[in-house]
Amino acid sequence: MLQQQLIYIRRLPLFRNMTSGHFEELMQGATIAQFSAGDVLIEQGAPADHLFVVIEGAIEMYAKWKGRECTMGVIRPVETFILAACIKNAPFLMSARALQPARVVLLPAPDLRAIFRRDPDFAVTIIDELAGDFRRMVRHAKGLKLRNTRERIAAYLLDQSRLVDNADQYQLQVEKRHVASFLGMTPENLSRGLRSLVEEGVSVTGQSVTITDRARLLAFVQPDILIDGPDAPGGSSGVGLPGPLT
Repeated sequence: MLQQQLIYIRRLPLFRNMTSGHFEELMQGATIAQFSAGDVLIEQGAPADHLFVVIEGAIEMYAKWKGRECTMGVIRPVETFILAACIKNAPFLMSARALQPARVVLLPAPDLRAIFRRDPDFAVTIIDELAGDFRRMVRHAKGLKLRNTRERIAAYLLDQSRLVDNADQYQLQVEKRHVASFLGMTPENLSRGLRSLVEEGVSVTGQSVTITDRARLLAFVQPDILIDGPDAPGGSSGVGLPGPLT
């Protein structure tokens, strides 16, 4: 079963430029694990002993402090997390739990770091991926700090449309409570914000989003390339939500 998963891992941008010998060396230490919905994969503060690759299911990255929690992102197949902690050999800054039954491949972090030092093309790919992650996190932080509640919601819905070729109708892949937490607000504030955005050209019923007046929505959001991007897709920071379905 693991051999089948390695085909998908090899196709990931992170591993695409790694030499065959180094890829095989890294995969020798790979193990596969299955998790039920609600299972915790990692706890924040724990040592980064493995790089995780989601093969099936969905994983929520979250942080907690003084009894509070926030969703940092949701990982879907096929994607890695958390690369930066593994390369730095530093504690995880986020926790992770399965939102639904999940299958994950674990790659030993010491092996990853050793090959990073010996494989120049792989090292360049890692640096590029981490740079992309950094830029995505800066964009997200700017949106949280510079936009009010309604503007953050509207910008998120508009960006989701962009991810599916600017479709005027699409389905959110994650529950609204995760969207609210990712956008730095309570579910109640999200609900109020969504209701108020009908007059700005977008309506949401359940998981279904309909843009009724794109020009009006654009005028309200005023997309900014230095906040909204886009940057190249991908990344392994764990900060972000999966794109929608049409």
